[in-house]
Amino acid sequence: MTISPPTKNSEIIPNIEQITYTILQNSVAPIANEIDSNQEALKTALMSLGKSGLLGLQIPQNRGGLELNQQDFYNYQLLLARYSGALAFLQTQHQSAAAMLGSSENYQLQEQYLPHLSHGKILLGIGFSQLRRSGDPPVKAVPTKGGYYIEGIVPWVTGWDIFKEFIIAAKLPDGRAVFGILPFLTETTLNGSISFSEIMPLCAMTSTNTVSATVKNWFLPDERVVSLKPANWIQTNDQKKVLRFTAFALGCALASIDIINAVSKTKSLGFITDTSISLQTEVNQCRKAIEAANKNPDIDFAKKLDLRATAINLAQRCAAAAVTVSSGAANHKNHRAQRVYREALVYTVSAQTTAVMEATLTKLT
Repeated sequence: MTISPPTKNSEIIPNIEQITYTILQNSVAPIANEIDSNQEALKTALMSLGKSGLLGLQIPQNRGGLELNQQDFYNYQLLLARYSGALAFLQTQHQSAAAMLGSSENYQLQEQYLPHLSHGKILLGIGFSQLRRSGDPPVKAVPTKGGYYIEGIVPWVTGWDIFKEFIIAAKLPDGRAVFGILPFLTETTLNGSISFSEIMPLCAMTSTNTVSATVKNWFLPDERVVSLKPANWIQTNDQKKVLRFTAFALGCALASIDIINAVSKTKSLGFITDTSISLQTEVNQCRKAIEAANKNPDIDFAKKLDLRATAINLAQRCAAAAVTVSSGAANHKNHRAQRVYREALVYTVSAQTTAVMEATLTKLT
């Protein structure tokens, strides 16, 4: 699949955009379906980004990162999602962990990790979605001398056998959350243990190797603590960054439109071209609205929710259109229309909150 190169008007730093585009066009696009299901192919694609220092884009420059601004990073994420959902989803776990370390006050930990993250010499996952769950916390932390004891089940950790460590979040008795680095492998100490489930048979991006983690009486020393967050931090963060995941949905929508355009060259049917033009116009409008919203700190939260739901809806509709124009061939598991259709399902529920669920359903109905 050939996608037009970035335009001169792009807001990504030009050399980063061109480097990324070249990597994706040469190393990812030809094997995107294989990357979706083959762990080794995904790891190779991930390290192709690492070789160019593209895995620490939110790390300060004086710590080995590129320190991209919000819009540049958003455009980068969208570009990756247009080529491979599995690669986009996996690398964002590492980028999130890197950003957490970049803002940490544990300077010893920063010195140990930050210089190695951009090039993938150290790869990190994350496990904190459980903070969104109400009721009894799935993962708890009990303060003790020199650190914390961690206990509970982390329902989602992506990157088994790819990442060697991950940042876990556990709730303290006072409602705050402690974030710390744990090994991403089964391990037993004198009093504690960490174990992992079998790889989950998810509908898409199976190569990302998502598992759950069971942590029993694991001692997290202060030296491995990344940060302490206030009570309800995740809810505040979800509101603040409600538009963050729209990059993946819009990337998926554009991937679907690429498929429609490719089919239009072999099927001389005017309505296929009309569909492509119409959907492209909607994606462009949504993208511009999101960019404007990200620049406006005073924009109403309800408007941000509507834009999030619109991006999700576009991913769903564009993917359905790609399947439709691909006809019966789209039933094949390895057809690219089938892949982006499954990716649209993932982006529908990624980082979902109750408010996002409601907005998504409102857009559907």
